[in-house]
Amino acid sequence: MRLSKKERQQQLLKAVEIEPFLTDEEMARRYHVSIQTIRLDRMELGIPELRGRIKDMAEKNFDHVRSLYPEEVIGEVTELTLDVGATSFLEIRDEHVFARNGIARGHHLFAQANSLAIAVVDAETALTATASLRFVRPVQLGEKCIAKARVTQKSSRTQVDVNTLVGNELVFQAVFDVYRAKEDE
Repeated sequence: MRLSKKERQQQLLKAVEIEPFLTDEEMARRYHVSIQTIRLDRMELGIPELRGRIKDMAEKNFDHVRSLYPEEVIGEVTELTLDVGATSFLEIRDEHVFARNGIARGHHLFAQANSLAIAVVDAETALTATASLRFVRPVQLGEKCIAKARVTQKSSRTQVDVNTLVGNELVFQAVFDVYRAKEDE
């Protein structure tokens, strides 16, 4: 059932507030309209495109990474509170997948989670000491991975739990013990 323009725009505002990583294509499918209609709705409502929404989130929710240069973090960091938690976004593209089946190579999911675990540690020097990980299901070309890191223990080694989701579905889990250099303790 098609909604009126006003109803669609109201639902679009709510959806983007709840799920800021929605693409125009996903919104078009959800509301049974063209991508161009979604783009026009976004423009009328002042909703930035996906990249703009990610950038806005990062600017509002961001401490400065100390242990890595920002470009060394795999994915786009959208939220960071040092020694507490962080979130990053990685869209799986052609360069991340096996050509024959479109499944993401595991090292990309690991790299997103590992670099986020290092980034969340409030130290000049932070290194992965150990990692325990589990791939829950294959991730496909075009899927959007949201990694959420939470610091669960702090001492000379900081424990960081990372869960990666596609939508609301868990696809990857890891627990990292991150070593922080003595001068940072």
